[in-house]
Amino acid sequence: MTTPTRQPAVPTTAPARRGGRPLERRRGRLVTLVRGRWLKTVPGRIRGWTVLALLAVAVLALTLAFSVRDARQGVQTIGHDAGPQVVATGNLYFALSDMDAQVADILLIGRDTSLGIGRDESMRRYEQARSAAGGAAVQAAQLAGKDQDRRQTVQEVIDGLGQYQRLVGKALTLNEQAQHAPGELPQPVVDTYRQASDLMKLELLPKAYNLTLDSGATVRQSYQEKRTSVLDGRYWVLAAGLVALLVLVGGQLAMAREFRRLLNPGLALATVATVALVAVGVGLLNAQAGHLLRAKRDGFDSVLTMSRARAISHSAFADESRYLLDPGRADTYEQNYLDKVSAILWVDPAGKPANLKTYYDLAGNAAMTYRPDNRSAFLGLLGDEARQVRKGTESNALARVLRAYATVLNNDKTMRQFAQSGNRNAAIGFRMGLGSSSIRDFDAYDEALRSLSGTHSAAFDRAIRDADGGLSGWKVVPPAAAVVIAALVLVGVRPRLAEFGRI
Repeated sequence: MTTPTRQPAVPTTAPARRGGRPLERRRGRLVTLVRGRWLKTVPGRIRGWTVLALLAVAVLALTLAFSVRDARQGVQTIGHDAGPQVVATGNLYFALSDMDAQVADILLIGRDTSLGIGRDESMRRYEQARSAAGGAAVQAAQLAGKDQDRRQTVQEVIDGLGQYQRLVGKALTLNEQAQHAPGELPQPVVDTYRQASDLMKLELLPKAYNLTLDSGATVRQSYQEKRTSVLDGRYWVLAAGLVALLVLVGGQLAMAREFRRLLNPGLALATVATVALVAVGVGLLNAQAGHLLRAKRDGFDSVLTMSRARAISHSAFADESRYLLDPGRADTYEQNYLDKVSAILWVDPAGKPANLKTYYDLAGNAAMTYRPDNRSAFLGLLGDEARQVRKGTESNALARVLRAYATVLNNDKTMRQFAQSGNRNAAIGFRMGLGSSSIRDFDAYDEALRSLSGTHSAAFDRAIRDADGGLSGWKVVPPAAAVVIAALVLVGVRPRLAEFGRI
């Protein structure tokens, strides 16, 4: 008799599919996360705190990175883009003025080619100024980039410069053919030069000046926006750093109470690294704000002021030659001279007539009695410089400029006295340095202006160089520091989670 084989019981439900339990576990964890039950466990609280700490560190790194970006953009604009463009357009304005000044001297001396610095030297300076104007125009066009308005203005200056040179060439040819005595120009020469000079005065110089103003406005706007952003960034970095520190310190205190351990090396190092990042970041932003301020105030503003002062001074000095070579417009050139020297240094006539005689006395006295502690004695371009130079090297350089300027004014006064007394030959001889130091005195004044401008150029270059050096590597520092701090946080919490048998 055989024993029947026992059959296994038939299951009443279908067996669970492979992988079903993991799915149920994941759903359970999601429900637990949503309901916040994980906060009731020590591992859950540690994990939640870890995520919060990592987020706080990430926010700190992003805040610092954005603030550093603002500083870099400000330095780029002032030091490498719009700033150099202003210098280029300033050089263009000066070169154009110098060209017209040399032409006026060449025409004035006529056949006496030894007057002044000599015809050959005047022609050499004219060609040098023409070359500088062309180079500055090309540089201004390159720096204008995609700004169509500026590019068009630069192109108009280049086209006008070609027209001016054609008129000057014609005037010089007529002048050479006439072989006239000094100051006795034939009318065709005068008429042709008037066309050239009017083109320079009414078209080229205003457009070059507008280029300088536009570029200067860009620099000032960028400086104001970026420096304000950098200064505000300090507070954002401090706020983000404070939040990160509160999270880190709070978590450490909670774990010290939970695990009866006074110090967690990883978290302690993360806290120290966060403090260091905040301190170094705020220090960097403070330094960058200072570099931008020095580049703008001690460098850019003064370089632009001195560039304008030199250009206007050369144009005013040329008005002396125009005053002598074109008697029909003598009154116009005299008024032009007064307007230009007043732009360089202006003194309130205080009820006296606003003419050259009054200006000689007031401006000469103000220039000779300048003191660094009296910054409101006069206005104009040199007045702007007087209000922002530092005592010491800069104020001493400005004092030399003012003394030289007073000498130039006195020479102009003497020259006009000769002309107004009817002795035009003596006036021409005095203006062109025949028995006088008129030209040497102006060159000394121009050299003093260049020296003062060089002082500010060095300050500008130094500030931009320091700013560039300070920003070196700071594209990497915030994210790298955040990674290091995050790694230290994870290293710090790992052993605590390991005590529960899972990480």
